[in-house]
Amino acid sequence: MKANLDNQSWFKRLFTNLNYKYKLVIMNESTFDEKLSFRISRMLVFISFGVITLVSIAFTIFMIWITPLKEYIPGYASVDRVKLVYINKLKTDSLEHEIAQRDLWLENFQKRILLGEDFDEDDSIVLKKDNSIDYANIDLSISPEDSALRAKWENTPDYDLVNTSTQSKRGSISRFFFMAPITGTISGGFNAKKKHYGVDILSKKNEPVKACLDGLVILSTWTFDYGYIIAIQHDENIISVYKHNSALLKKEGDLIHAGDPIAIVGNTGEKTTGPHLHFEIWYNMNPVNPTQFISFE
Repeated sequence: MKANLDNQSWFKRLFTNLNYKYKLVIMNESTFDEKLSFRISRMLVFISFGVITLVSIAFTIFMIWITPLKEYIPGYASVDRVKLVYINKLKTDSLEHEIAQRDLWLENFQKRILLGEDFDEDDSIVLKKDNSIDYANIDLSISPEDSALRAKWENTPDYDLVNTSTQSKRGSISRFFFMAPITGTISGGFNAKKKHYGVDILSKKNEPVKACLDGLVILSTWTFDYGYIIAIQHDENIISVYKHNSALLKKEGDLIHAGDPIAIVGNTGEKTTGPHLHFEIWYNMNPVNPTQFISFE
């Protein structure tokens, strides 16, 4: 009972002290005239400072929320900046994928087509079976309509799969003006059935070989079968190939303009019978007869 009375007495004294009135006077230092006076207490001072502090904090938070000041807070990023980073990441991933696909395409074109290498069993470009698909229920039988279509085309005279596929695409490639890499007599013509995907052109000794179009050198090397060989990537998936040269004047990665000397006519490689240039044009991975677009005389 006595303890409770002591606690009540202590709180009462504290409350009395907090509410004890003081007079704050502002006076003239020379004349001691009273200019302004306030009656305050400790409780009023605490409440005033508390209210001012809360209002200041609320005002600061509000200003940060509605203005760009929040972007200067460490660890905080604006919505627009986060969106921009996300978009740039998607673009970067897409570019990496496109570059990887293009590098694989160029590597396969160089090794499998230009250099004539065989596929390895563990090669990365060999298609692997997708175990997530049930192949057992797939109907692989040939439909009557398919059989009729096959019979129609197989009975068509002088049908050439390579030439037909390229002729359908000639509308795009025909708009280019091809310069003759050299002038001379054609000793070996284009024959896709015999896997002779270009033309052999006889020319003078040490004659410079010139680029047929603007492009980028993607292959500049020596091979056992074709000697010194150079290939150029042009627009619209066009590639020109120059084989059996005696010397190469450009290296991989060089930018080439139409008419620039890129090699010297030669007789290098095992698959050659005399000084000449073997010239090929490839369009969308299909061989094209160069004489359809270039006059070598």
